[in-house]
Amino acid sequence: MSRMNSMEEIYKKLDQDQINEIEEKFAKADAAQKIFELWSQEDVDRAIRAIAWKVANKRTFRELVEMSIEESKLGDPVSRENKRFKIRGVLRDALRQKSVGIIEEIPEKGIVKYAKPVGVIACVVPATNPDLTPAGNSIYALKARNAIIFSPHPRAVKTGGRTIELMREGLREVGAPEDLIQILGQGKAKVNKALSEALNSKCDLVIATGGQGVVRRAYSSGTPAYGVGAGNSTMVWDETAKDELAQAAINTMLSKTSDYGSGCSADGNIIIQESIFEDAVSALEAAGGYLLSEKEQEAVKKVMWDKDCHRLSDSVAQSPQKMAELAGFSIPEDRKFLVARGTGSYTESYEDVWCREKLTTLLAVHKYKGEFKNAIEIVKAIHEVGGKGHSVGIYSYNEENIHALALNAQVGRIMVRQPQSKANAGAFTNGMPMTSSIGCGTWGGNATSENVNLKHYMNITWVSKEIPEDRPSDEELFGEFYNEELEKDI
Repeated sequence: MSRMNSMEEIYKKLDQDQINEIEEKFAKADAAQKIFELWSQEDVDRAIRAIAWKVANKRTFRELVEMSIEESKLGDPVSRENKRFKIRGVLRDALRQKSVGIIEEIPEKGIVKYAKPVGVIACVVPATNPDLTPAGNSIYALKARNAIIFSPHPRAVKTGGRTIELMREGLREVGAPEDLIQILGQGKAKVNKALSEALNSKCDLVIATGGQGVVRRAYSSGTPAYGVGAGNSTMVWDETAKDELAQAAINTMLSKTSDYGSGCSADGNIIIQESIFEDAVSALEAAGGYLLSEKEQEAVKKVMWDKDCHRLSDSVAQSPQKMAELAGFSIPEDRKFLVARGTGSYTESYEDVWCREKLTTLLAVHKYKGEFKNAIEIVKAIHEVGGKGHSVGIYSYNEENIHALALNAQVGRIMVRQPQSKANAGAFTNGMPMTSSIGCGTWGGNATSENVNLKHYMNITWVSKEIPEDRPSDEELFGEFYNEELEKDI
């Protein structure tokens, strides 16, 4: 089916206002991008600085956070404000790279690489990040000289619109076409799945950040897409953490409580060596955890998942006090997160709700016995339930254990002695590329296992010149399998 015929089929699901919205915004974006792709590197960098500052300054970002939480009823205003530093990190990474003309030369191979834009990008925005996601993705999109159109979540249309309005102001200030950044749903068109699907199919590239339904629709759009896999971040604490359990627990608290655990990188499971297990649970309580009783744990289970283990939306990004209230009991105001005891062991199946992704202020603790390989088996079992490809963390000073986990865990990233939700997507204290989109590779059904960053927003032309012949002998190539007799003419 041709792209034109495909769009005709997709448009049958839309009303006329939605069709007009897609066509009008794409035409404006396409025209703006064709102008912008002629800009110099210096002017492009000035443009991304302008749009970043419009959103990332403290006063404005606080207003956007307050607006988003009031609109979506999701998240924590205090910790979400800190996400503005992620915008700074994305801007730092973008400014340190070239995106116009020659971006790399490899003289010994006769290779020169030139950056080219991809065109118009479609970006799906989750309800939990209607401010951060548009800002970060716009920086990368414009750095690569693209235009970008956002499809907001229905629960955060107003916040998304305000974020884009601010960045368009920044574009006007530097004389750039403001239609380089646009968002759907600010007029008559109703924002829904069908509208998002149509945008995906119309554009040249899709960046999809959100739930698995969002990502599947992006991949089925017929447009090249970068999506994210399901998170279910799991930590391992081995016996070498025994002298630093307080710090390990603080790391988990920071990860679990950031924006009420709404991020896919927030610790969901901790696998703890049996010799330090009870002390570790005590450390988690000291860091603000509330250890659920057996009865409370069962009550929380009922507000987290339905009988088919599908997560219930009312539990997403809620405070531990709200979670307890939903479950029919109360907890002290100073408690920061809930702790449940996992019910499996490495010899059993982990088809258990406590191994699933939580996306709220709840984590499960699991015990591993004996050798570290048993912890790895639990990691694998949990990832069979969910989260394969995403991430694992480890609090350990045993380099052999860290190495063994890296060799065996089917994930794109492993954080060592760091709060995962503040480290996986890049931090000022590690070398991970800053992003709001985490690829999970083929394990998670994604096109990349990397943090989606600038290079994923551009095309690259390789120019090749002849070099001295680089041809090893057959003896070097085939080694012990080479047989000279078989190369002789008959």
